Amino acid sequence: MLAVYIGLFVWRGTGNPVFEASSQSESNAFSPSFMLVDHQGNTVTEKTYRGQWLLVFFGFTNCPDICPTTLSDLAVVIDQIGGKAASVTPLFISVDPERDRVESMAEYVSAFHPTIVGLTGAEKQIASAVETFKAYYEKQQPDRDQSNYAVAHTSAVYLISPDGTFVRTFGYGTATEVFVTELNKRL
Repeated sequence: MLAVYIGLFVWRGTGNPVFEASSQSESNAFSPSFMLVDHQGNTVTEKTYRGQWLLVFFGFTNCPDICPTTLSDLAVVIDQIGGKAASVTPLFISVDPERDRVESMAEYVSAFHPTIVGLTGAEKQIASAVETFKAYYEKQQPDRDQSNYAVAHTSAVYLISPDGTFVRTFGYGTATEVFVTELNKRL
């Protein structure tokens, strides 16, 4: 039931859906994990960030609109929560490992906010991470120029608690005030 609900409402990020774990069993049923490389070249897992609230977003550096908009919004959120921001880590996980290497991720995330961490890895690592978040991505092949492709992906932001459990999603386009209010309640 949980997977169906998430699939219906955050699959391609349509609308402004929200899913929140309403019980301990729903929270435990969703167990995100990953082993990826951060934008500084360090291998990290979900355990690297234990003790931190995570705002996790899947995307790619060549994304024309959803990714830069969401990362800009997350930068505003981090600035607006002030001193509490030290306990929040925004993670941008690439769904385009073919083009998104460590160097390009570092350049990309640093354009938004110094606290945003870019993560990439091999195709299997990315696919595994996406699966554990119950997210979606699919490379869209262009008609002519094979290097100029897009990647359809889940556009929700996942809130993960300091103990690594899923808390809720924020649909694409959620007002920054909603993020700030939610984080201030929990921090």
